[in-house]
Amino acid sequence: MLSFPFTALNSASSLQLPFHSLVLSSSQSKLAAVSTHHFLSLPVQRSRRNAGMGGGRRTPPAILCSSIPSSSSPAAGADAPSSPAMTVAPPVVRKRKRYRKPYPGEVKGITEEMRFVAMRLRNIKGKYTHKNKTASDSDSDGGESLSSEEGEGAGEGNEAESETWMPSMEGFVKYLVASKLVFNTVERILDKSDDVSYTHFRKTGLERSEALEKDLQWLAEHHGIEIPKPSNQGVVYAQYLEHIAEGSAPLFLSHLYNIYFSHIAGGQVIATQVCDKLLEGEVLEFLQWEGDAQELLKGLREKVNMLGEHWSRDEKNRCLKETSKCFKYMGQIVRLIIL
Repeated sequence: MLSFPFTALNSASSLQLPFHSLVLSSSQSKLAAVSTHHFLSLPVQRSRRNAGMGGGRRTPPAILCSSIPSSSSPAAGADAPSSPAMTVAPPVVRKRKRYRKPYPGEVKGITEEMRFVAMRLRNIKGKYTHKNKTASDSDSDGGESLSSEEGEGAGEGNEAESETWMPSMEGFVKYLVASKLVFNTVERILDKSDDVSYTHFRKTGLERSEALEKDLQWLAEHHGIEIPKPSNQGVVYAQYLEHIAEGSAPLFLSHLYNIYFSHIAGGQVIATQVCDKLLEGEVLEFLQWEGDAQELLKGLREKVNMLGEHWSRDEKNRCLKETSKCFKYMGQIVRLIIL
């Protein structure tokens, strides 16, 4: 007799059989063993068949649940606290960047800007009073194709006045004396000043005070002319140059350039015409240069433009205002010839 516990577990049907104690004969035990083996093999074969067909019954898709109550549900909406309303920021509106309109001649440098100011001094009621080719129409580098009155004393007269000028020897000597005082003041400031900007303009070849000293001595010796003291026009301008040289290098350098520019462009033309009438064509030292005057002026222009690149726009605007003052002072000195 064989006694053993018997348990049958069907995984597919979740059927669990209780334990039984059986007492069987030898023939019955063999039959029971065969039946038990067949019974236990049924779930295994079924599970294998289901696996071959893709796993049998498919698992339904998972349903995700959210713990956040839906706003459409009245019950959930009543229990959940109301969230604050979202505020949307207004769109950022970028301001349009405005560019400053460049000044006339600003691209070429500060000396070109000053030249445009000098040309406007000759503009009367929107029309130029001369018929010659103006500096704005010139293709030359310096653009110094000015009439005699334009260069020195711009705005002080027109061509009709220049034709009626009757120069006198006394007035011409006053003009030379006042010019000598102005050039001597400029050269003295450059030589004695500690400002680094002024060192670039020493010994440029444009100096005129020594030549004027020789001309005045020659006139006194050969023509018996008594050399007067500097007139009020020259004294006032020389004092003004000393004043601005101490306070602002850009302002002084604007006068420096315009003084030489006005003399080369127009002053020497007037002086040459006066020499033809009063000195029978004798050429003064004041009107002679060691080298090309235009090339010397070009070198001066380049140095002023180089320094002008480091000046602020406010300083440049002040230089443009000083340009008008320079031509005003120089025009008063030129007019000493006919006084």
